[in-house]
Amino acid sequence: MNEARKIVMLVVITILTGCSTSKEEMLPPGDSTMLALWQGKASSSQTTMVARKTLRRELSEREQQATLNYTESYSRTQENEISQTFPRLPNPDMVMYLFPHLVAGNTPVPGYSTVFPFYNQVQYALPGERTEAL
Repeated sequence: MNEARKIVMLVVITILTGCSTSKEEMLPPGDSTMLALWQGKASSSQTTMVARKTLRRELSEREQQATLNYTESYSRTQENEISQTFPRLPNPDMVMYLFPHLVAGNTPVPGYSTVFPFYNQVQYALPGERTEAL
């Protein structure tokens, strides 16, 4: 029993010793101000920014053209596939324009337009279903 008490006391003293270091000792205050850190003028972040700027470069004209040709050459995308398989059924919109007016006699409201679809939901045609005008 005496041995167990000594071990418990040793563990408690070790834990309390670990918690006794001060904040300044564990995390010493740096020489940078908050404004310098915010503006990115700290030494490590400034070095990082310089390194990033040297690695970045503009695409050459040939590389831009090759990228454009590659993206245009492949026309089958997920968006195209879904819109071709399940086309949207026509849902006409009614566009209304509200002229500038006064509310409660004194508050001016500028003119604006609003759109009301005729149907509440967007409907999609099933594959092979006829969608052109009858």
